[in-house]
Amino acid sequence: MSTAAWAAADPYTIALRAGRGPLFLRRADGWLLPLEVERWCARADLVDLDVLDRCEGAVLDVGCGPGRLVAELAARGRAVLGVDVSGTAVERALRLGGPALRRSVFEPLPGEGRWNTVLLMDGNVGIGGDPPALLDRVAELLAPGGLLIAETAPLDVDERAEVQVVDAVATGGFGGSDGSNGFGGSDQSDESGGSGGGFPWARVGSPALLRYARRARWRAAGQWAAGGRRFVALRSRSASSTAEAPKSTAVISSQRVRKPSGDSPVADR
Repeated sequence: MSTAAWAAADPYTIALRAGRGPLFLRRADGWLLPLEVERWCARADLVDLDVLDRCEGAVLDVGCGPGRLVAELAARGRAVLGVDVSGTAVERALRLGGPALRRSVFEPLPGEGRWNTVLLMDGNVGIGGDPPALLDRVAELLAPGGLLIAETAPLDVDERAEVQVVDAVATGGFGGSDGSNGFGGSDQSDESGGSGGGFPWARVGSPALLRYARRARWRAAGQWAAGGRRFVALRSRSASSTAEAPKSTAVISSQRVRKPSGDSPVADR
């Protein structure tokens, strides 16, 4: 994934600062996927809370966005870290009291090989446009036998595309719930709003993610649906009881974190 492209997507930055959309991922052919900015910027909802109740040990939230999940886990006294390529998202997460680090999941991260749970929420299973590569990377981050909880697309879809973040569309329906086997939404192209640079993305339903996981020797640990959203839980290989849990916070030289708990920081790499 081109982290610079996503981080420099001005419409995304503007929407996060405002706490609202409309905002979309747009494919090259003009099809649109609505992004739920208002939900991401709100407090964790009941569906989110159910996911967090399933988390084990120390939690790494990949693509944490504005930080509703890391803030909730930190408030519970859980060891947690969010990572995101957007500086604006990380700043917002930190203000909420959620430990967060501006970095790509494909860059070196604190606590590699020692996280008990990794979260890929809000479609973040699509990061990098290559689900098998992302699964391999998550396996490196997790402790042996660790838990991955991924939010999948609500349709049985397995699609990779180059996309842009756009903040406005030409007149016409926005769609997004038409049941199409793709990014969904309108086939209208953006004519009036701003857009960020292009980057690879994937949209993966639960059946496709489970297929990828089986090939990579992950073990299925459950799947469920709630509030119109779908989730898959997977176990990494070779369970071990000796993995050391990371601490709950992390800092990098360019950020100052308000200490959310008494835990000491994870050493940054």
